[in-house]
Amino acid sequence: MSEGPGTGDPRVTMRLLWRMAGPSRRGPKPTLDLDTIVDSAVAVADASGLSAVSMRSIAERLGKSTMSLYTYLPGKAELLDLMYDHALGELPTDYSEWGNWRAALEASTRDVWALYERHPWMVQVPTARPALGPNTFAAFEAQIAILDGTGLTGIEMARAAGAMQIFIQGAARAVAETRLTARATGRTDDEWWAIVEPLLSDLTGDVDWLASYPTLTRLEAEGTFQQLDRAPDDPTPYLERDALDTFEFGLARMLDGIEALIGGRQRES
Repeated sequence: MSEGPGTGDPRVTMRLLWRMAGPSRRGPKPTLDLDTIVDSAVAVADASGLSAVSMRSIAERLGKSTMSLYTYLPGKAELLDLMYDHALGELPTDYSEWGNWRAALEASTRDVWALYERHPWMVQVPTARPALGPNTFAAFEAQIAILDGTGLTGIEMARAAGAMQIFIQGAARAVAETRLTARATGRTDDEWWAIVEPLLSDLTGDVDWLASYPTLTRLEAEGTFQQLDRAPDDPTPYLERDALDTFEFGLARMLDGIEALIGGRQRES
């Protein structure tokens, strides 16, 4: 199995995440600590992406031997869990100042979005088995607390918070991928489109092709895909702007849906 969150020994991972005391060791006093290693790993990921993170790259950044890092943790799988939980520690843990649940939930979602902007590698980390560290719990507690007292059941609060997390991860991943693709290919969205558009135009000139996609053909004729609401001076690449606008639209609809659910529960009570 490849290295990744949740793939290491869960007993070791939990001990590291919660900084539980391990067996005492004899010998020279350690010259590093786990927090320093994690900080360095996050810095490498921020600068060069998740693929650049390895025990060797972290050791080189710290001026230590690779083997010396294994004194503190078993490998990259556990390190990724520690990195993810560490980054979540940047999130606020109290949204009571917002006064109402909708404003608070939107604020918390935008805080997570900003976190992913600062650490785009986070959206590349699989989270099927979450890093169950203190910051992960604190972030979940903060979001659940926003919905507490709205009339939703415990299960509904948990599902609503989970749905918001899935939504924002997907939206942030879409934006990150447009940026990564541009860097990886050395070709901007506009340059890519300049190659693709003539080929697509050849296809759309075919009556049979148009008949196969009648709804898309009609929407294209109406200018649906031309970003007509885009500011004239907006320099954002086309695909990135599309992902950003989709996030804004989706966030509003997610909040609308939760608001409708809460309204229904309040009418029942």
